[in-house]
Amino acid sequence: MRGRQAEAPPICLYLEVTNRCNLLCETCPRTFEALEPPADMSWDLFTRIVDQVPNVARVVLHGVGEPMLVRDLPRMIRYLKSRGTYVLFNTNGTLLQAKRFQELIDTGLDELRVSLDAADRKTYLKVRGKDFFERIVRDVGRFNSFQKERGTASPRVSLWLTGLKETVAQLPDFVRLAARMGVTEVHLQRLVFDEVGFGMARADSSLFEQLRADEQAAIELAQSVGMELGVKLDASGATEPGLSLHRQATDQPWSTCRRPWSLMYFTAHGRALPCCIAPFSARGYESYTLGDATQQTLREIWSGSAYQEFRADLLGETPPKPCQNCGLRWSL
Repeated sequence: MRGRQAEAPPICLYLEVTNRCNLLCETCPRTFEALEPPADMSWDLFTRIVDQVPNVARVVLHGVGEPMLVRDLPRMIRYLKSRGTYVLFNTNGTLLQAKRFQELIDTGLDELRVSLDAADRKTYLKVRGKDFFERIVRDVGRFNSFQKERGTASPRVSLWLTGLKETVAQLPDFVRLAARMGVTEVHLQRLVFDEVGFGMARADSSLFEQLRADEQAAIELAQSVGMELGVKLDASGATEPGLSLHRQATDQPWSTCRRPWSLMYFTAHGRALPCCIAPFSARGYESYTLGDATQQTLREIWSGSAYQEFRADLLGETPPKPCQNCGLRWSL
């Protein structure tokens, strides 16, 4: 049931363990504006949040930043795994050095999602802002080989490509590249942007509702290549790739979202936001902040007036600002 109040505690937490990053991605808001002062989530704040949801099923350790910059990241993962929580994070892969392979495996991490966004060095530089393509391809490939040598399947490694007009034609080669790296799972991630846009996060770069025949053909070819090479290709949200690029058969697609009744997202400073998509789909945290974990308990935030009003608006005819440009299948 979805009403102003959530009937149960959240089953998933998104913890932005840092808002720092070592890339300048053209699809990320932090490249173009200061969202909050640079910070890593402190150990005290991390445990304060996690300990208030002892039965949390899933924790995602990323937000607007690169998690592998955080010194306490392995400790955080082990802390969560000790209570049986499913743990994953998204990384740009630039810091996946060989000296960290065994430590990462030993944490018990369940999933490692690598955002690569291109099938060649030139396009990678255009999208991601810095020239790390060859290093990432090398190190992710080495990590997969390291796992095989030790007979471990965890963490499960996947490659992610943001669907842009400028990159969708590379999807078949992206799948081939994944196979050469030993990665068997590829995701096509839908671009999300606000009404103004920035960098490559603009309406004219998006595939949503404007997929051309040649772009559809590239997706279908990539699926065929994947079947031949043993690489599973799907869209973010665990759906068939093309499906996430088409509007749902409803006049109010936002009203089907379950995130405000199932998960909580906290920035590195403890600010509660609706979800991980909000920073990409709307500007100005102040306009959609739902609480502060440094000043309130999670119960107070989860049941507070800000969350109640957000849920009510989401079920109405005019959704909250972050939800207006959201792709429900943008990411799990």
